Amino acid sequence: MRILLAVSGGIDSMYLAYRAPEFFPGASFAVAHCNFHLRGKESDGDEAFVRQWCTEHDIELFVNDFNTEEYASAHGVSIEMAARELRYSWFRDLCRDYGFDALAVAHNANDNAETLILNLLRGTGSRGLRGMSSERILRPMLEISRTEIKDWMATHGYPWREDSSNNENTFKRNKIRNEVFPVFAQINPSFLRTLRRDMEHFSQVDDIAEDYYAQAKERVIVNGAVSVTELKKFKHWEYLLWRLMEEAVLSEETFGKLVDLLKSGRTISGKVFESPTHIVSIKLKSILIRKR
Repeated sequence: MRILLAVSGGIDSMYLAYRAPEFFPGASFAVAHCNFHLRGKESDGDEAFVRQWCTEHDIELFVNDFNTEEYASAHGVSIEMAARELRYSWFRDLCRDYGFDALAVAHNANDNAETLILNLLRGTGSRGLRGMSSERILRPMLEISRTEIKDWMATHGYPWREDSSNNENTFKRNKIRNEVFPVFAQINPSFLRTLRRDMEHFSQVDDIAEDYYAQAKERVIVNGAVSVTELKKFKHWEYLLWRLMEEAVLSEETFGKLVDLLKSGRTISGKVFESPTHIVSIKLKSILIRKR
């Protein structure tokens, strides 16, 4: 098995690099490093550090340079999202072009908990409460806390690079990590373990909801449109409608207006609801969803 390791040079990814043979016995490895050029000489120093480590350990290295700020501006996304889209697109290309069986990343228990809180704030629904999935990307460190990682690296005397931007609270994830989690730790010192257990329960609940939605969808979709009559036969029709409207990406306010209209019993034919990408129209008690 050939595994591509995503290595930034930070403590988490270096922990992954050192322990990869334990996590994936018998596998062979290569390293992928992204230089996003967001921290000047510090970014270049990270690249040099990873290059030296790969040379010393005789591991194949792939490096890519990204103009992250230009990409973010061109696509109207945040710097965080731009970096994510750029790296995972490149990782997919590497796996395809060089025949890697899987990508392994260094997300740990703290990252998983941060993702849960971010998803709660974004309003991603039950699927966002599952935390990070390990189905398509290998995440062998999800049950290992950042404290455990630091202790292990310090004990073995292994080097890593410090990312100064981790101390800046301009990014949402950093704000949660640096300001919110210390409060959580005061309330419950074992909050990471508690949240991990909750995410396991949320995953089970979401699996049940997914089965419910899949079965109901077959009855609700009639001739390519949502039948309002069939939809409202279900006790939890609002949840079904929310899932059916996911593709349309309606705002919370717009979706609420659609629900209120269906509850009102008024004549609904001819009503139109819009999002930046889709138009949702109601004709003869059928909801049509189409792209602009």
